[in-house]
Amino acid sequence: MESFYRTHQYLLSHLSSSLVRRGLMDEINWDERLIGIKGSRGVGKTTFLLSYAKEFYGTDNRECLYINLNHFIFTVGTLVDFVGRFHASGGKTLLIDQVFKYPEWSKELRECYNKFPNLKIVFTGPSVMRLKEENPDLSGKVAVYHLRGFSFREYLNLMNDKQYPVCKLQDILRDHKYITGDLIKQTGHRLHTDFRNYLHHGFYPFFLEKRNYSENLLKTINMTLEVDVLYIRQIEQRYLPKLRKLLYLLSLEAPCSPNISQLSKELDISRATVMNYIKYLKDARLVNMLYNVGEDFPKKPSKIYLYNTNLLHVVNQKPIDKLSEYKTFFYNQMQKVSTIGEGVKNTDFVINNSDYFCIKTSWIFRNSPENYYLVDNMDTGEDNVIPLWLFGFLY
Repeated sequence: MESFYRTHQYLLSHLSSSLVRRGLMDEINWDERLIGIKGSRGVGKTTFLLSYAKEFYGTDNRECLYINLNHFIFTVGTLVDFVGRFHASGGKTLLIDQVFKYPEWSKELRECYNKFPNLKIVFTGPSVMRLKEENPDLSGKVAVYHLRGFSFREYLNLMNDKQYPVCKLQDILRDHKYITGDLIKQTGHRLHTDFRNYLHHGFYPFFLEKRNYSENLLKTINMTLEVDVLYIRQIEQRYLPKLRKLLYLLSLEAPCSPNISQLSKELDISRATVMNYIKYLKDARLVNMLYNVGEDFPKKPSKIYLYNTNLLHVVNQKPIDKLSEYKTFFYNQMQKVSTIGEGVKNTDFVINNSDYFCIKTSWIFRNSPENYYLVDNMDTGEDNVIPLWLFGFLY
C-alpha cells in the first residue's frame, strides 16, 4: 500500500501548475459514491483524476489515493481486498485508472459499493465502454460522465493563461456581437491564428508534449483501435487491418454519405459488419454519425464525419478542405450541448430540431433570416451571421 501512496504523492507533486481546469470538474456531482468517467484515448483522463485529487485533497492527504489497475499486484490480489485495506486505513476516495483491464471489474466495483458505504470510487475507462448497458452489476449505482478533448475555449485558456467563461448556445445566438467584442478586448488580439492552430493540434492535451504531434496522434489512433476497440468489443486481431482501412477510406471523403455496399466490397465483409464497425469507430470517438432528424443507428447515417479536426490532419495525406474542416469543428463542439441532425433546404445542420445552421468560408452568400450563418475569418458578426470560432466556447 505504501508504494501506491508514494506514487500518488509523486504524480500530484509533479502535476503541471499550468494545466487548464477542465469544465467537467464542475459538472460532476462529487457526492455520488460511484462515478465513471469515459473518454477517448489521449483526452487526459489520468490527468483529470490527478487534478481532482490535488484540488479537493491536496498532495499529502492519505484519504484519497490514485491507482492504476495495470499494476501487476492486481494479477494475484483482488480489487475488493485492496479497497478493503485502503478503507481500513482511513481512505475515503479511491481513484481508479484503466479499470477495464481488470477481470470482473464491474462485479467487484459493485461489491465494493455494497461493502463500503462510506467510500467514494471514481474510475475511468475508454469511450467504447457501455457502462450501464453492458454491466448490469452497476445498473442504478454508477453516475457516468464523459471527458472530451479541449474545446477552443479551453485551448485559449491554456495558451493565454486566462479563464474565459463558457457561453450558452442561446446567449451566442442572441448576443454574439457583444460577446465577441468583449472576448477580443480581453485577449488583446484577433483569434484567427489561435483558431487555426486549434483546428490543427488543439483538441488533445498532448500537444503540450515535446514530441511530434502528428506522430503522437497516429499512435493514439492505432492504440485506440488495437486496445480499446478490439479488446472491449472482443474482435479478433486478424480483423484489425479491416478496421484501420475502414477508418482510412472514410477519412478520404469525410464528411460523406457512406456507400455501405462499396465499403463492404472493398473490405470483403458484410454490410452489417461494416455498419457495426462504423459504430465501433463512433464509440471510440474517431468518427461522428450524422442522421436525419428522428433517425438513428442501426439505420445508415446521412453523413459520416471524422470526430474532430485534428484527425482530419493526420489520418490521410490529402489537402484539407476548409469547408469540411469547419463543419467538422462545428459538429464536434456543438454535440456536447445539443442534439444535432442533418440540415434541410440548403442548410448543413439542424440543432435541437429548431435552429438551422449554414457553415460558410466567406461573406459572399444569399442570406435567409430563417437560418444562422457561421463564417470563418471574422471578429464580430451581425444579426444571424456569427463568427465560427465562437462556437468553441460552448464547454
